[in-house]
Amino acid sequence: IRQDASTALQIFPVAAVIEFISGFVTLEPGDMISTGTPAGVGNTTGTYLKPGDLMHGTIASIGTLVTPVAAE
Repeated sequence: IRQDASTALQIFPVAAVIEFISGFVTLEPGDMISTGTPAGVGNTTGTYLKPGDLMHGTIASIGTLVTPVAAE
C-alpha cells in the first residue's frame, strides 16, 4: 500500500469539488471525479509508478477500481 487515506483528509470537501465542477460541466450518473491525493503523501522513497503496475482504488460498499499504468 502506497497510501491509505480518506476523503476527510482532502483539502477541499467532496461536496465543494462537485459544486465547482458542475458549474461548467454537466455531471451524469456514473461520472467519476479524480481528486488527487491528500496532503502529506509526497514521495520520499524514490519509487514511482511504472508501466505494468496496477493502481487500486476502493470505496467501501461499492467496490474496487483497478487501473493499469501504461506508457504514453
